[in-house]
Amino acid sequence: MPDASDPVTARWPLASPRTADWLRELAGDGVTGFMPPPLPDAAWVLGAMYEHDRLPADVTYDAYHRARAAEGGAGRETVGGIDLTGVGTATGGGLGRAEHPGPGWRRLRWAELAARTGDPLVPEGLLPSYRCFPSARRDGSWPLRITPPTEGSLDRETWNRLTGILTEHSPQGPDTRCLAYYNPLLLRDPDFDNPHVRTGRLGDAGDLYDNPEADFSPSNLWAEDRSWVLCTDYDLWATKVSGPAALVEALLHDAEIEAVRLPWAP
Repeated sequence: MPDASDPVTARWPLASPRTADWLRELAGDGVTGFMPPPLPDAAWVLGAMYEHDRLPADVTYDAYHRARAAEGGAGRETVGGIDLTGVGTATGGGLGRAEHPGPGWRRLRWAELAARTGDPLVPEGLLPSYRCFPSARRDGSWPLRITPPTEGSLDRETWNRLTGILTEHSPQGPDTRCLAYYNPLLLRDPDFDNPHVRTGRLGDAGDLYDNPEADFSPSNLWAEDRSWVLCTDYDLWATKVSGPAALVEALLHDAEIEAVRLPWAP
């Protein structure tokens, strides 16, 4: 059980599971996150990826992992915060929380990688996920010099910027009352029968990123007045934000966040 003194428990107490009923009615099953329709508009905020220009472009995570194993390397191997130890193909990336990998790494925009590879930003008919940028990978594995987004969670920098923009577009600003839902796959003690919902202030959303009960940002965050709602599906590399047109336009034109409209998944 989490320490009652931790910021999440103190500032984001548990709410009734019934507070998520409207999302279930709106979006259906929420086992991997409640995916809302436009309210009335929507955009997808893409998870951050990074590149290290000094790492080799022709060596993949899988090749590196296998070379280390052949040399008798022991323990868990990490590069740029990415765990290379695993079974099967080491693809790069992973699940859950992420942040800037550190010195030498720079933000690699999805648009830059699309222009470089000739791949679409998101293939038509698909959602932002590991299936994007097939030309950047070799046999399913990313080059060692690129850190792709993680599944199921926004990175810390994008989460902080996104909640800042939400604050700017909410009438009560940082005092906007919000609710956060964590799908059961995220929780260390999952409960598939009772939605795990917490309630708090939008200004305290930064605390949610370090929730000790999960290694992910929330599956859903929404304003109590339901004027906007975001969803980070467990299987995706992006967060869908549904809300007013002005909010969506702000996301699309922000200098830090990378966001797109997907006509086939409005």
